Amino acid sequence: MITVPIFTVFEAELTSEMDYDSPLWDVTVEVIFTSPSGKRHVVEAFWDGGRTWRIRFSPDEVGEWKWETRCSTDDRGLKGRSGSFRCVPYEGDNPLYKHGPIRLSDDRRRLVFSDGTPFLWLADTAWNGVLKAKPRDWERYLEKRRQQGFTVIQFVSTHWRAFPQDENGERAYTGTERIKINPRFFRKLDPKVEAINRHGLIAAPVILWALGDISPGVALKEEDAIKLAGYIVARWGAYQVIWILGGDGNYKGERAERWRRIGRAVFGDRHDRLVTMHPGGRMWVAGEFRDEEWYDFIGYQSGHGDGVDHLSWLVFGPPARERSKEPPRPVINLEPNYEAHLAYQSRRPFTAYHVRRALYWSLLISPTAGVTYGHHGVWFWAERPEVPTDHPHSGVAPPWHEAIGSEGARCVGHLRKLFDSIPWWKLWPAQELLAEQPGTPQEPHKFIAAAKSEDGSLAVIYTPMGGRIMLNAALLKLPAAARWFNPRTGEWREAGNIVEPGVLKLRTPDDGDWALVISAD
Repeated sequence: MITVPIFTVFEAELTSEMDYDSPLWDVTVEVIFTSPSGKRHVVEAFWDGGRTWRIRFSPDEVGEWKWETRCSTDDRGLKGRSGSFRCVPYEGDNPLYKHGPIRLSDDRRRLVFSDGTPFLWLADTAWNGVLKAKPRDWERYLEKRRQQGFTVIQFVSTHWRAFPQDENGERAYTGTERIKINPRFFRKLDPKVEAINRHGLIAAPVILWALGDISPGVALKEEDAIKLAGYIVARWGAYQVIWILGGDGNYKGERAERWRRIGRAVFGDRHDRLVTMHPGGRMWVAGEFRDEEWYDFIGYQSGHGDGVDHLSWLVFGPPARERSKEPPRPVINLEPNYEAHLAYQSRRPFTAYHVRRALYWSLLISPTAGVTYGHHGVWFWAERPEVPTDHPHSGVAPPWHEAIGSEGARCVGHLRKLFDSIPWWKLWPAQELLAEQPGTPQEPHKFIAAAKSEDGSLAVIYTPMGGRIMLNAALLKLPAAARWFNPRTGEWREAGNIVEPGVLKLRTPDDGDWALVISAD
């Protein structure tokens, strides 16, 4: 009997007895898996060219599993097929298989593995990576990001505005009504998606990019968008993925209802992986999707502006106010400032400093759940210095192989070091901890972000400019020890002990950005 380690992928192949002109539309093959405890799971098989259909499934119980197919036609190659396999314990060190798929925490504010182990979303943006990278380059990139402390890779699943076709002129599908899937396109992507998991990273595919006329979220009618999304879910849903249904779109107002219908159609019967939306810059869509059962956490994009309005939106706007809303959901900035991308207002490239500022702000103004990093050369997967396709005002992107070692990426590793050293999942925004807030809506660049645990035994404060920090020590559990963390180098410095509950004044070791970590003895 075939053996499959728990949380990995079981795969089987079916061969139809007839040819179909439009397999995506003409036939549906469902597979019913029965677990050792008797639970039933239903997934769809997907067409993989010619007369081949494939089944992929990730078992979540140890023991013997059985499966059987049902088909919308009387094709005996697809209907009534059955089999079994034995799921065995996983014996490696990959966290995805040791701890299981990502789910919401019990309080629905954070992400955790299925066994309850906290999971911090630290994503890299490789929109074109799965689409463009050579296999050997992709392996090099993933190993580098794993070493740097990343936990998630965000990428686009189909052709889109920055990748209109592959090197052979092929696209993920043809047409805009009753589309025809191109299995060859996806077969080249499968090993790269699998590789993300193999390196211990969560895959976060954008299913339907929704900006630009060529992108599927714009070009396709609703029924076709549902068919395409369902195909991608059937193909990759057995991997350890978190779905981003729409990418860079405007999902507000009347447009929201279309996306709500797409989400229900795609995930209504299969919701075993988390789902979110990636909206356009400074578009807050929590209200549009808050009550959707398939919508698990609030993704947003603070974007690539460096003006007062853009910075104020992040630190004083919806991301900072969401915690009071019901029902609760994790809040994650899926697209802050990209390193080396030209800022919209100043037209200067964002530096590692701007990246750090956005990362720490995003993590501390909402209940800490995660954040995404991006580099201009990596998201586009530039092979040489070039301006990304259909992004003429974003600036020249350096080659990906240079960009992966950037200062900003190294700073993500430092950030991971800090958060690994504390129970970050206990942090809540706590601006009341500051006796003095130099940041204002008119001067948001001075904003100091503060978060603490409910009992005051842990606090993290980030200042982007250095200088004086004034704290209401009465809100802390005392006595406590304070340490400075340098987000530029990853080095720690002692800041002394806090004993008295009055207003406490501290000064950063230099004028750069710093994080202050306070822990009760």
